[in-house]
Amino acid sequence: QVQLVESGGGLVQPGGSLRLSCAASGFTLDYYNIGWFRQAPGKEREGVSYIRKTDGRTYYADSVKGRFTISRDNAKNTAYLQMNSPKPEDTAGYYCATRVGIETTLHPADFRTWGQGTQVTVSS
Repeated sequence: QVQLVESGGGLVQPGGSLRLSCAASGFTLDYYNIGWFRQAPGKEREGVSYIRKTDGRTYYADSVKGRFTISRDNAKNTAYLQMNSPKPEDTAGYYCATRVGIETTLHPADFRTWGQGTQVTVSS
């Protein structure tokens, strides 16, 4: 069964840190490009970060650039999103997703397989 499972969410104080994980099962993650997305209540899902399968090049939304880091460990079949210095406006459900196509994109419609999400709340 092809599946992505996110974990690592929770409550974090502004300025703290949190690492989200995205574990793949039923398929080999290193064959795919990986995106992280988030969705806050009443808002559309937005792309946060992207890592390319071919060369590991990474891309970030302007809102998280310099604070978040995407990575992947192919040996563990897992991707990560390191969240440093989170802000209250980063509060959302976070989702990972995979894509085969070569174009770099953070449009949710371009991704095929999704995890169920993990909630991140940034609050003091």
